[in-house]
Amino acid sequence: MPDDSLPLAGLRVLELGSFIAGPFAGQLLGDLGADIIKVEPPGTGDPMRAWGVTIDGRSLWWPAIARNKQSVAVDLRTDRGRLLMRDLVAHVDIVIENFKPGTLVKWGLPYDELAAKNPGLVLTHVSGFGQSGPRAHEPGFGAIGEAMGGIRHTTGDPGLAPARAGISLGDALAALFAVIGTLAAVNERHRSGRGQEVDVAIYEAVLALMESTVADFELAGVIRGRSGGLLPGVAPSNAYPTADGRDVVIAANADAVFARLVDAMERPDLALPYATHAARAERQLELDALVADWTRRLDAEDVLARLEAHSVPSGLINTAPDLAADSHIAARDMILRLAAGFERAVPMAGIVPKFSRTPGAVRTVGPELGEHTDIVLREVLGLGENAIDELRAAHVVA
Repeated sequence: MPDDSLPLAGLRVLELGSFIAGPFAGQLLGDLGADIIKVEPPGTGDPMRAWGVTIDGRSLWWPAIARNKQSVAVDLRTDRGRLLMRDLVAHVDIVIENFKPGTLVKWGLPYDELAAKNPGLVLTHVSGFGQSGPRAHEPGFGAIGEAMGGIRHTTGDPGLAPARAGISLGDALAALFAVIGTLAAVNERHRSGRGQEVDVAIYEAVLALMESTVADFELAGVIRGRSGGLLPGVAPSNAYPTADGRDVVIAANADAVFARLVDAMERPDLALPYATHAARAERQLELDALVADWTRRLDAEDVLARLEAHSVPSGLINTAPDLAADSHIAARDMILRLAAGFERAVPMAGIVPKFSRTPGAVRTVGPELGEHTDIVLREVLGLGENAIDELRAAHVVA
């Protein structure tokens, strides 16, 4: 699996945990060339194997979130399984875990003891509330992090209950910060020769994106709330309906861009009354209605063509079929279709970011449970076949 041409080639990662936040971080590191050893419980494996839309009980998400990983089935509830983990940790650069805080210590795998055998070890924790603080001991999922971090309060229509984004946003943000923190710790290791622990809380990953909401409140007395598709005081910038039942987002809130929108709409009478940012903000709802009256008389492609001709930022609100058919997305290799044991190839998101010399790659799709157990025990730990057979007979590995 290793490919020396990839940007993170040479880094070996032990991925512990399940569901989304930790495994997505592992996916991102694997996309860029890190060697990912994923540890799963025998028999069941990561619940993600059966999450979301399934065919014959197999998740269509699994081939993507577990791509570029080796699956090793080890029962960490057993003493011998935990000893195997201790041995494996001595051979890796990074451990990513998203258990409830304190789990590794309870299993006899605290960082100080692991680092005694592997001083350069970077141990990245992902949890709901972090490794310290009064709520650290509580279980936490992405939805709770989104609520506590503040984004749920600002998502949805005013007057309605807070909405969710429709994807596992909190988990994904935590995974991104986990990757940033992990690579920062690896870079620092080049100077100090020492690893360290990286602590990512899901709610903090969300809170980090909340812009100036706390300052708005403390200094100006403003509490941001839900505003639907518009951003209060910024106009026109919203989703607008079209004649063929689709929606187009138009962002023409800068003065010069709005002037070009007026030309695209062939409405010169709007130029002067709405010429300034302040004027558009004051009459935002009125202006949105005027733009919507224009767009709903045209098909989406006609709206987009006219806006493109006048250099007005715009884009279709894509559904899954739109994503699959979009020529720009295809040109950027952002939908990959790979064989994964289903009747047809499985589409999955491509690799972000792009590199000019050493692009990332999907070398393999999500593995079968325990597919690489023997290989890892043999090649990483140097165990012989008799020792592996004995571990399997004792139900420590599968």
